[in-house]
Amino acid sequence: MIKNKIQTCFLCLLITLFLFSCSHSKKLNGISKNTEISSKIKIKEKVPSVKINTENIAADVLISYAESLEGTKYKYGGTSEETGFDCSGFVWYVFNHFNIKVPRTSMQFTNAGKEVKITESKRGDIILFTGSDESSRKVGHIGFITANENNKITFLHAASGGGRGVMKSQMSQYFVERFVKVNRIFNY
Repeated sequence: MIKNKIQTCFLCLLITLFLFSCSHSKKLNGISKNTEISSKIKIKEKVPSVKINTENIAADVLISYAESLEGTKYKYGGTSEETGFDCSGFVWYVFNHFNIKVPRTSMQFTNAGKEVKITESKRGDIILFTGSDESSRKVGHIGFITANENNKITFLHAASGGGRGVMKSQMSQYFVERFVKVNRIFNY
């Protein structure tokens, strides 16, 4: 009788594990594979359009340089590799390395370039989020798309949490809730 109870419990455990793993097999970085990422944020402030002339600089060259800065510490308001970056200071610094004039704040990037669907994003596109308060309804965080492989988006940004600094992230639920849009700066 005890042997039958143990076998029954073991079988129940296996079935539970199987069902649990099946229900989570559709998850990718905290997001269902079938979930299309779209912004639920309606921008509350009118932000002027910005044209950015990338000259003859290729997006891949710019992003390769940006990736070389991975690990640089975070500093609020920072715009230097030596002292650290905030998110927009990092983007500003990378573009200015190539003498490309861009806005200094993430909010000023709201209407820079041409908006594209996140599923159509490419290496070098700009990804915009609200800050940590998604109810603010204004852009407060920015990064560079580094990869879009089968809609698995990776981006490079300067993150303040835990003093992480310049790092790569993927679209977790945290970022999905704060996602505003992707803007294309480069001509492909």
